[in-house]
Amino acid sequence: MTKQQRLVLIIAIFASFLAFLDGSVVNVALPAIDHELGGGLATQQWVSDAYLITLGALILVAGALSDVFGRKRILIWGIIGFCIASLLCAAALTAPMLIGARALQGVFGALLVPSSLALIIAHFDGRAQGKAIGSWTAWTGISFIIGPLVGGLLVDTLSWRYVFVINIIPTIITLWLLRRLPADTHRRNVPIDWIGAVLCTIGLTGTVYALIEQPKFGWGDPLIYVPLVGGITALAAFLWWEHRTREPMLPLSLFKIRNFSVGNLATTSIYAGLSVATFLIIIFVQQVGHYSAVTAGLTVLPVTIIMFFLSSRFGALAGRFGPRFFMSIGPTIAAGGFLSFLLVSSEINYWTQLFPGILLFGLGLSMTVAPLTAAVLGDISKQHAGIGSAVNNAIARIAGLVAIASIGLIIGPSVTLEGFHRGVIAMSLLLFIGGVISALGIRNPATK
Repeated sequence: MTKQQRLVLIIAIFASFLAFLDGSVVNVALPAIDHELGGGLATQQWVSDAYLITLGALILVAGALSDVFGRKRILIWGIIGFCIASLLCAAALTAPMLIGARALQGVFGALLVPSSLALIIAHFDGRAQGKAIGSWTAWTGISFIIGPLVGGLLVDTLSWRYVFVINIIPTIITLWLLRRLPADTHRRNVPIDWIGAVLCTIGLTGTVYALIEQPKFGWGDPLIYVPLVGGITALAAFLWWEHRTREPMLPLSLFKIRNFSVGNLATTSIYAGLSVATFLIIIFVQQVGHYSAVTAGLTVLPVTIIMFFLSSRFGALAGRFGPRFFMSIGPTIAAGGFLSFLLVSSEINYWTQLFPGILLFGLGLSMTVAPLTAAVLGDISKQHAGIGSAVNNAIARIAGLVAIASIGLIIGPSVTLEGFHRGVIAMSLLLFIGGVISALGIRNPATK
């Protein structure tokens, strides 16, 4: 690895760390936010999903922006804006103010992930690329898992507001590192698909609103079915527009690449299950098991440790032997870990009821994420690295967004033991389906 490649990898990790950390660190703070600002499960869902709506809707535009204006410039814009939005979250006085600031966070968070991953695609090739993606996955995955621990410490010792203030530290570090990175050479002079962005945002917002609020109003209320129909219509119009426009933010032609299309289909199922797991487990152990916020964060710490040591290794193995085996077995192992949570009772014993399943979850996740990313992006040209990584990340975030919005349909209006068990079955099924899709559809690259 050259000195510049090492710098690129560190920058990519720090930039993505911001977006992924904030996607998970908030989960452990949700009960405290609900206690101070009110609103129940619906507010908790909105605090999580407001971020994911704008992140998922605009990450595609961000991918195009990184290809047009350069990854370095877009990263700088995203980091500065994300820090400002984080401070607005910390200062929120009401639930609507916090939800609005979270949506703004998602706007700038969308600029971070595709640009950082595109940097890796542009500076690494072959097996080195697989290993670099594995390292990136390990650290960004760790940020997603360690978030509840960091959040728990801040909530218990200070306040939930500090889970947003902490973003200042990685912001300063990343901006300092970016000063040493040369300007981009890979750029495309194409118009930005703003119509597609608007249609996608309207579609996601309407659909997610209906899924979150329907337990309160019911499907027959016009406050539910009007946004739902409008959202689905907007999403259909988005796909029609992307097929029609000359410069779409979602190039449907990319889906003609087999591993890209199959890998994104697997991503949809796998990340829906993972997102529900992180959201549900952290809330369940606090509200039913009466864990403190920091103890709730510690419940998933083993996953962080396992990913730290194994993700880059599985990324390298996937680069050597191909991703198909790992993408098939990994989600199946994680699904088995989740199914063991059916043994959890209201008298939660962490070591006998949760810990074994969390170990399997960590192993399965480590086997899956880096090979999945490498498989999806392995056949994408460097010219389209930004938009290719954006599509995969958008699908992952939108899958998580819809899954969290739908959780009320599975567990009911509040978190109970019976609802948790139903959620566990749903999580496991989604992960298992992702493994089956990978086994049937992914093709290993031809050996040279």
